[in-house]
Amino acid sequence: MTEDTDITLPRPPVVVIRAAKPHDLPQLNAMIAALAMHHGDASAMTPEKLERDLFGPMPWITALVADGGEGLIGYAILVPLYRAQEGKRGMDLHHLYVSDGQRGNGIGQHLVARARELARQSGCDYLSVSAATGNFAAHRFYEHMDFVPRPVTGMRYMQALS
Repeated sequence: MTEDTDITLPRPPVVVIRAAKPHDLPQLNAMIAALAMHHGDASAMTPEKLERDLFGPMPWITALVADGGEGLIGYAILVPLYRAQEGKRGMDLHHLYVSDGQRGNGIGQHLVARARELARQSGCDYLSVSAATGNFAAHRFYEHMDFVPRPVTGMRYMQALS
């Protein structure tokens, strides 16, 4: 995992949290790559895949962006969840990212608040998020935002379909 810089940029005077639009795809793609790099991963995301998954015939994800007026400075990606045994809908806050230099300016809190609002409007009973085991800054942030830690209860398996 790469370290954040100590740079703190001035917060833009107006930050709008809104749904991603097709013209946001290049900037959103770049931020996804930056988050992957931060975690030591490579990104295989492309603007074309984002367009398919956000605006295609079967939208798969919802993306919120933080628009600082001169460009995007953060995003959140939401994915639907379901607990069949409880009949409860949920939303997973799959990605939350704020550009280096803008962290600590409240942008992440606004993205989470808007994600929570969107999940409620979608009829969800809960909002879920995960963070890497050693990412203590994320743990503190989510607990500050009233998320309650849940123990991992088992293994997760995956099978490639191609």
